[in-house]
Amino acid sequence: MMLDGLGNFMGNSCEIILHSLEYLENSAIKVINGHFSNRKQGAPITNLALKMLDQLNDSEDYSAMPYFNKNIDGVNLKSSTIPIFGENNRIIGLICINMHLEQPLYEFLHDLLPATHPVEASNDSNNSEHFSDNIDDLIMTALAKAKQSVKADPKISNLNQNKEIVIRLYDQGIFNLKDSVIKIANSLDISKNTIYLHIRNHKKENKTE
Repeated sequence: MMLDGLGNFMGNSCEIILHSLEYLENSAIKVINGHFSNRKQGAPITNLALKMLDQLNDSEDYSAMPYFNKNIDGVNLKSSTIPIFGENNRIIGLICINMHLEQPLYEFLHDLLPATHPVEASNDSNNSEHFSDNIDDLIMTALAKAKQSVKADPKISNLNQNKEIVIRLYDQGIFNLKDSVIKIANSLDISKNTIYLHIRNHKKENKTE
């Protein structure tokens, strides 16, 4: 699942191979975007992967730095070989990542730009990611965005605004953060019990749907 997620994130120009070192003759146990090299599950390990494996075994401070090479067709690649360690710090597998640098630019951008994924693209501020320096900043930023979106919604009455703000923050997981209930209650000028009441009612409504 991790490699599938990584493959979806990187896009079709990135080939990801998971190798098990138990059987080198058919070491590839997971292949993502193998259409570039025509490799499939059960493919053998490559000569370059074997070379990198030797370097890994000989080095005590190996870091998975990217490097440039070419495949058998002469296509330029940006690659990385990441070791997977098992018991006693023994290498049991490799994750090999190859980015095909000669992929047409429009195809590369197709996987990166949100406009190419209309179902997933959204202007909803709840879907934006905020990189905070501390928890207080994260809580207050989430609260500010929730308040802004609620107040901009004409369907929500003034009486129900705080309730909707609490629900949106709950759905974002904000109340899993320490002291978030107290901080949000103080900012909204409501009690902690009111927040818990809104959360309980929201949970009940979801169960009955």
